[in-house]
Amino acid sequence: MVAATNGSLLCPVLLTVANLLIPLSILVFAAGFFPYKPFLPGLAEYEPLEYGAPPSAPFDRVVFMVVDALRRQGATSDFVYSEDSGFEHTQSLIRDGAAIPFTANARSPTVTMPRIKAITTGSIPSFVDLILNFDEADTSSTLAAQDTWLAQLKVAGKGKLLMFGDDTWLKLFPDTFDRHDGTSSFFVSDFTEVDNNVTRHIAGELENNDWGLMVLHYLGLDHIGHKAGPRSSNMLPKQAEMDGIVKVIYSAMESKDHLNSTLFVLCGDHGMNDAGNHGASSPGETSPALVFMSPKLKGFSAKFPAPAQPKNEFDYYAMVEQSDIAPTIAALLGFPVSKNNLGAFILDFLPFWSRSSDKIQILIRNARQILNIVTAAFGGELFDVRSNVDPCTLEATDISELACEWRKINQQAASLASAAEIDQTWLSAMSSWLRRAQDMMSSMASNYDMSRLTIGQGLATAATLASVVVASLQSAHRSGTVIPLLLITVSYGIMMFASSYVEEEQHFWYWSSSLWVAWLGFRAIQRTGRFSTVFRYLLSLGTLRLIRAWNQTGQKFAGEPDIVKLFLAPNPQMLWVLVSLTYILVSFQVLANLNGLPFIVATSLTSVLVSSTFAFKLAFTAEDAPELIAGFAKTLHDKFEGQTLLSRAHVVFAALAVLTACAVYLGSKGGRYAKSSGKSHPIPGLLWHTMGANKSPAQLLHHLYTLLAMTQSRVTNIPLLLVSMVLLYCLESMELTATEITTSSILFQYTSFFAFGGSNAISSVDLSSAYNGISGFNVVAVGILTFVSNWAGPIFWTSATNLLLLHKYRQGQAHVHRHHLALLTVFATSSVASVMVACTALRTHLFIWTVFSPKYLYSMAWGLGQHLVINVGLGSLLFWFGAQW
Repeated sequence: MVAATNGSLLCPVLLTVANLLIPLSILVFAAGFFPYKPFLPGLAEYEPLEYGAPPSAPFDRVVFMVVDALRRQGATSDFVYSEDSGFEHTQSLIRDGAAIPFTANARSPTVTMPRIKAITTGSIPSFVDLILNFDEADTSSTLAAQDTWLAQLKVAGKGKLLMFGDDTWLKLFPDTFDRHDGTSSFFVSDFTEVDNNVTRHIAGELENNDWGLMVLHYLGLDHIGHKAGPRSSNMLPKQAEMDGIVKVIYSAMESKDHLNSTLFVLCGDHGMNDAGNHGASSPGETSPALVFMSPKLKGFSAKFPAPAQPKNEFDYYAMVEQSDIAPTIAALLGFPVSKNNLGAFILDFLPFWSRSSDKIQILIRNARQILNIVTAAFGGELFDVRSNVDPCTLEATDISELACEWRKINQQAASLASAAEIDQTWLSAMSSWLRRAQDMMSSMASNYDMSRLTIGQGLATAATLASVVVASLQSAHRSGTVIPLLLITVSYGIMMFASSYVEEEQHFWYWSSSLWVAWLGFRAIQRTGRFSTVFRYLLSLGTLRLIRAWNQTGQKFAGEPDIVKLFLAPNPQMLWVLVSLTYILVSFQVLANLNGLPFIVATSLTSVLVSSTFAFKLAFTAEDAPELIAGFAKTLHDKFEGQTLLSRAHVVFAALAVLTACAVYLGSKGGRYAKSSGKSHPIPGLLWHTMGANKSPAQLLHHLYTLLAMTQSRVTNIPLLLVSMVLLYCLESMELTATEITTSSILFQYTSFFAFGGSNAISSVDLSSAYNGISGFNVVAVGILTFVSNWAGPIFWTSATNLLLLHKYRQGQAHVHRHHLALLTVFATSSVASVMVACTALRTHLFIWTVFSPKYLYSMAWGLGQHLVINVGLGSLLFWFGAQW
């Protein structure tokens, strides 16, 4: 008796400790894994060289035009360089020799903030900037104290600095721009105003003569990609619109005297993949276009063919690093290269200087600046010409070979400076040295804080052990075998050490779910042998097969044919039939669970809620993907037309709030509703039976969440919720044990996440519904809506799991939810610990920043968001309310 009492007291304490250790371990580990990289303080200055004064600059001002997500090629249309591009005028400038085109390599993470940092500092930003990119209120990532070519322009007195467009620039460069007009980059439903807000400033500023830099950052093309992908019908007109801006600016450079020494740079901060997203490391995401334009280039630059054919899928023209922009602009406008730059001057611009000494000086200054970073990391003895240590005689290592090559290049430079023509052998050697130094410093492992990594892993391991003890003490295994769950947990942990499996994780969950249902079916058939039993499990396997094929995700097959692309997108009427069926079914479910209210009141509330959610989804899709509005959907949309999306969303959320209050009220009045055959209710008896005979406020809350999930999901994913309802119906009739319910919950949460289009790549984060009902940026509201949009499926299964657990609870299994939480925590803690160990063990792996680091970010979201907030917090609250009712 005493032992039982001690166990009953110990279990809640240990379970609480285990769950509290999850966020602590995640944050401690993250602090060691994603530190800010150190930088050299202060602004660079010209150091005296034996080659004389710094070379004169061929340009005195710059127009820097960023077209967000301007990659070079899509599957059917090239954004800048191919025959199907909308950039016809830009291509004509390339053919005429007035523009030099490049392919710029944008290193992961391919999101705006770190890419702007790379462009302006020439450095490789920290991966933690990926997180800060989503928080528009963040100011900790400012570049105000760092050396950038913007700061150098300001110090050089080239004129005022202007910025119009993405307000990320204003966050990175506070109090830097003299005139500016920022626009939020997260209103991804806006294709038009977000760009018009930039364009309206151009004509007036081209007349002014007081500025030295004009930054234009256009967002519309990126928004189209997020909403409808690179094949969208909106893409080519947007390209033509951007090309029109290029034409206006270039024409002004030709016709206005004060602009005749202006350098015009057109580039993308990153690209996009075939799904229209970015953030990861696929070729489409890491390959933005880069074009330098000026009438002065004619005669200095070779003429390039345009349109052009790529050497491979994305390799157009010469490949440079995105960080190369910084030293190139510095030389062309005549100021020192930024202190933290790792970029190499682009050699195509050397013809602007006729003297060999000037050319050598530009490259030597660039090399010495990078050398300062190398010596800060490795020490300067090997690179010091006065040192007694000869690096050329040492054992061959990357750093000794770099030092040896530097000594040779530096010694030859002085004798070559007076030559009439620059020596091509030396030029090739210098270019090779710059690239080698750049690659070595760029690929260096981050300055990991190993003590924090160790502490984080220790805390996660302690949390895992605590949860295992709780599960054992509560004898959770008596509610069903835990062996399948243990196999899933161990297999998942092992899988985290293989980059290919992390990239294609969805297959693990798809096959595990199918094998799990097949195993449950095999056991049930052995027990009963009834055809109805066989039918239920075959139906479950069929729904899982549909779910697997709905959206292609992962890295290798993203953008490949799936149900959405093959059947729903080409046949929007079929899509809307399925969507309408989903809304109709949920409306009956909501109405059935309101039978504690007068029928007229219940019908009115249900009608307002469902009609408002359906009308919102119609209007949202008309803005988001108008090609999906056809047939009766278009007719209905035309009838509902009038209200703004903002006001429609407000009505939806208000109606959901009212019905949620009704659920709480009905629960407080009488708990579970009485059993009913449906004969005395207006809803037909068969339909009533298929929705379950025992009605409760808990079921009403579940159906209300389903409507919220439909509101926050892409319209093509709404039928997935219908399929999930069918799978839930099958589970309800299987009489699963508590452990089997938990195992099913984990499997279907992860399966649905990937089926809705999620992956372990940042590029799969869906921002399309992040601003539903919000007129301005609010980090909490946007964060919640974004999470619900991307975890709509897992949250559905958390709610569905609680309905299954409540059924067990009412059968007399009082501790069923405790067992469930213990097993959930075992999986959550062990999975977080596995990812931490994998990231630590593979911290020098080639794919640490492109595969394992994004996986850790997703692990944070699963551990903190889905497990703690949804499964433990919201799930426990719903179960408690359901138990009271």
